[in-house]
Amino acid sequence: MRKKYNIIDDGFHPELVEKAFFDGILEIPIIQAPKEIIIPKTMTPFTKRNYVDSYDTAICEYEHDYRFANLIYDPEAVYEDISRFSAFITPDASLYIDMPLCLQIVNTYFNRAVGAYFQSRGEYVIPNIRWGDERTYTTCELPEKIAFLGAPKHSIVSIGTFGCIRSAENKYYFKAGLEAMLIELEPVVVLVYGRMPDSIFKDYAGSTQFIQYDDWTTRKRRGRS
Repeated sequence: MRKKYNIIDDGFHPELVEKAFFDGILEIPIIQAPKEIIIPKTMTPFTKRNYVDSYDTAICEYEHDYRFANLIYDPEAVYEDISRFSAFITPDASLYIDMPLCLQIVNTYFNRAVGAYFQSRGEYVIPNIRWGDERTYTTCELPEKIAFLGAPKHSIVSIGTFGCIRSAENKYYFKAGLEAMLIELEPVVVLVYGRMPDSIFKDYAGSTQFIQYDDWTTRKRRGRS
């Protein structure tokens, strides 16, 4: 049985944001734009980090939430391990389209809080941008676009399609959120973990520089370590 964590008892890890600045009325921790844009050679999931033959890779969390729960629960415990690698992409905590809005906000908070913590310790941090339903990437419910709070404009961001565009409904929300993200953040570079189908990305080909990375399973199938 997987161990379940309780993050309530210690106040939701206030130490993660001791040095952070905050964005918006929801006070989402801010990920500062890097001084220069560095494009990772590869992306490696958090649980596969010990299976690569080079530290020149970005550690990402495009996998089931329980696989990187300890990263959110106790990031200090894995900091030294993560710091070996060239870049860190903030946790891809799930924002399902049928998830209560309060939980979508909480997962956005931890995405940025963990990133702000690693950035405060000198790591090269790339914000992962994740959205759920239209309440997260429009102002239809709240006066701010939750999914984009705390992320820098005119910089580098990362998104994941792996497991997120399987159904027609998923594709609809993914494309709508992608368009909103490109308008709101105007990123210079967008890293994409997983497939980039034309049905979603073709309309935005000239909006930014998209860089695609195979998911871990595809990467291993093609013999890339």
